[in-house]
Amino acid sequence: MSEFGELAAFVGARAQNRCEYCRMHQSLQGATFHVEHIVPRCKGGTSELGNLAWCCPSCNLHKADRTEVSDPILSKVALFNPRKDDWETHFRWDGYQLLGRTPVGSATVAALQLNHARRLRIRQAEELFSLFPP
Repeated sequence: MSEFGELAAFVGARAQNRCEYCRMHQSLQGATFHVEHIVPRCKGGTSELGNLAWCCPSCNLHKADRTEVSDPILSKVALFNPRKDDWETHFRWDGYQLLGRTPVGSATVAALQLNHARRLRIRQAEELFSLFPP
């Protein structure tokens, strides 16, 4: 296995094969999850384990190179950082909907479109296989 393959295997195992943003499980997905740079390399982020997250393609594409988003009240809000932030502090489940408990959680839900209709259907399917809630 290549060095990158070993790194990806470690990052995926550390996340228990779940996206570290939306908590979707990889087992029912047609696409392979990504090793995502929390702080993008274009913004000085490194490929060290402390800056890497396991990420579904949808979250990775919506996050892109952002580490924060605009907010009408607070001006800028940091996106959830899986290495530094506690998921339970920032998010909660309401049925199949993912809700933010904090400005960071709410901003991440909106920016990554974590309640898109497709994601809700995936959560319903995951429930059939005892994969939801995570």
